[in-house]
Amino acid sequence: MVKSGTIILNTAARFLMPLQLMFSVFLLFRGHDEPGGGFIAGLVAAGAFTLYLLAFGVSATKEVLRMVDPRDLIGVGLLLGIVSVVPAWFMGQPFLTAQWWTIPVIDFKASTPLIFDIGVYLSVLGSVIGMVMALMEVDKDEP
Repeated sequence: MVKSGTIILNTAARFLMPLQLMFSVFLLFRGHDEPGGGFIAGLVAAGAFTLYLLAFGVSATKEVLRMVDPRDLIGVGLLLGIVSVVPAWFMGQPFLTAQWWTIPVIDFKASTPLIFDIGVYLSVLGSVIGMVMALMEVDKDEP
């Protein structure tokens, strides 16, 4: 059975988790034009939750996630991936052609590749968290 971490691991997890999550969001938004993107950002975010899970256990991590089940993250991510191809169909363009929109108030360029990357981010995050939690719960059940 895996015990909760030491004082050093608990303190490090508490401070590093928000930093890792912010860095994963940075990688997500940076990824279309430069290195980064949904996959690596999802892995960084999953690493943050895994560190927290190793330090505090499965029940504490479920409390941090609140009402979000990792399987729901996978489903929403897949849905966003599918939805990201629809705008090209409405414009009469080939499948997976990128569409861009400018949001005038904040001068932000939204795009279908960004929607797709967010879908990949959520799918990777949900997959890794789900696998690690399942492994930790199995380990907890063993004598």
